[in-house]
Amino acid sequence: MTSESITYQPIGVIHSPFAQKTGTPIQGAFAPDAAGSIEVFERFEEGLQDVDLFSHLHLLYAFHQAPPPSLTCIPFLDDRPRGVFATRAPCRPNAIGLSVVRVLSRQGRTIRVTELDVLDGTPLLDIKPFVPQFDARPDAGSGWITQTDHDRAVHGADQRFGP
Repeated sequence: MTSESITYQPIGVIHSPFAQKTGTPIQGAFAPDAAGSIEVFERFEEGLQDVDLFSHLHLLYAFHQAPPPSLTCIPFLDDRPRGVFATRAPCRPNAIGLSVVRVLSRQGRTIRVTELDVLDGTPLLDIKPFVPQFDARPDAGSGWITQTDHDRAVHGADQRFGP
């Protein structure tokens, strides 16, 4: 591995009720009932030991249906162009997504989750536990998002990804 090239292989696949971008929640926090499952490939099953002791997990995944990369985009919650690194849009130079999901249960290689905001069949790159002591920052700022319409995020009918 060099600074010029990095290759990752999926460790599993995410199953969700969302077959297309339209209608997929923009963030799992706005979709508490959006349930699905994470299927980890057999050779990685041992790594799931104790994962169900956590209430939430970070999922890192490949935006496998992302539009071409762009350094600017108009995010769902805004009407003006923003730098892609100031958004969660999938049109990134490295199409890697990040979601926080709630763990319902684990059986073997399958973790049932809710608060899911990804497309069905999404390649899973990694799982990390959500640890409030590490991940929550009470004094964190939300940048331009503080100026957006919260109702649009929760109830927006024209949900979309990318520019």
